[in-house]
Amino acid sequence: MLAKFVKISATNSKGASPVENLVVDSPLHKKLRLKFLPIFYVLRLSDWLQGPYFYAVYATKVLSDGSTYPISLISKLFLTGFASTAIVGPWLGRFADEKGRKKGTLLFTALYTLGALSTKSSLLTYLFAGRVLSGLGTSLLFSAPESWLVAEGQKINEGDGGAELSKTFGLAYAGDSIVAIIAGYLASAAAKSRGEVGPFELSAVVLALGALGVSTFWGENFASKSSPSSDSSSVESGGEDSSSIRSALKIALADKKIALVGLMQAFFEGAMYTFVINWPPSVAAAIAKYFGKEAMVPYGGIFSCFMACCLVGSTLFQRLSSKISASDLSVGMMSLAFLSMSASAFASSLPGNPLFLLVSSFFVFEACVGCYFPLIGTLRSKIIPESHRSVIMNLFGIPLNAIVVSVFLGIKYLGVSGALGVSAGSLAVALGASTKLAGIMRKERKELEASS
Repeated sequence: MLAKFVKISATNSKGASPVENLVVDSPLHKKLRLKFLPIFYVLRLSDWLQGPYFYAVYATKVLSDGSTYPISLISKLFLTGFASTAIVGPWLGRFADEKGRKKGTLLFTALYTLGALSTKSSLLTYLFAGRVLSGLGTSLLFSAPESWLVAEGQKINEGDGGAELSKTFGLAYAGDSIVAIIAGYLASAAAKSRGEVGPFELSAVVLALGALGVSTFWGENFASKSSPSSDSSSVESGGEDSSSIRSALKIALADKKIALVGLMQAFFEGAMYTFVINWPPSVAAAIAKYFGKEAMVPYGGIFSCFMACCLVGSTLFQRLSSKISASDLSVGMMSLAFLSMSASAFASSLPGNPLFLLVSSFFVFEACVGCYFPLIGTLRSKIIPESHRSVIMNLFGIPLNAIVVSVFLGIKYLGVSGALGVSAGSLAVALGASTKLAGIMRKERKELEASS
């Protein structure tokens, strides 16, 4: 037991070794999980409820001439959310770091509630405003709760949450896959009862429950004024506001590990969202060729299978993270994601459009997605300095959303197979970044072992 303690104590956030992932399951971390995970699942449920009926709810709206909204207009509404996330996200990240991650999470629930309720209107101005608010909320959903968790975990472990945080991320995203499956059924029931706006109304109720949970069970935490784990702390000197977006950008660019994590996040998630847009028409075309144009496409069943694959990926992360360092694991996961997306792009470009190859490659990619989220959360908790955590995470969202918007605007020129090819190219960049990061961290581990 003493030897294990010495090994764990010998690691730091700069050169984490595989033994950093040995889970000790401390009572304090168990208590933290009980505070975080149920509320995290509720917040994620509010988001998942809206996804299945995004297109349907806007397709029911009527223009002044009596016609329903065309797909081009719905596409603009879709892109508005991504654009607002990219443009305003870093400022919201700064808000969460400065004013508190609890306040940032509560602001998410408020913005997302207004966005959900905007779907009850038929006025185009309100609908676009709702999409802006939803986009702003999204930037907080994917930064404030994670930043709150990491800060609380590092308080327990005096600056390094290590193995415990890795386990928490694994549990969070494994459960998130189950939540997504449940959300699909709940959304269908709400739509059957209240029409296409029903899932959004239910989402608003769930958001109220989430806000109540955050207010009751979470304490507030803020970004530290400096981060001992950051190699770029000197950037914060010179009188510049240490929490400003400019100083966060300087730190991200000055530290190769932070920049590489940013590249991994931007290009993997850019590929993922591009995939989300393009898998339905790709599968529909393949099914039509095999079973005829009148054949129904089981989108709901396929989505449930995707979520089951995500659950497999999250579970594999939990098993492997105790044996392999997060940086090394990222290389294997990114390689598999790149190969699977390349296979899907190849399959969708073939005249025969082989259904088995297409769908199986999609399933493998979704398993990689399930592994990715706890993996990237673990890496961010070790590498991004606490002083700028939420800001830097939102800075990574700028190139991510730029990729998605660019592909969406160029889809008529790219076609589905071309868009999937762009996803494969994005994953190649993410793979290169993960390989470089793993090399740096292996070198640091060797230097740490040599010095000890």
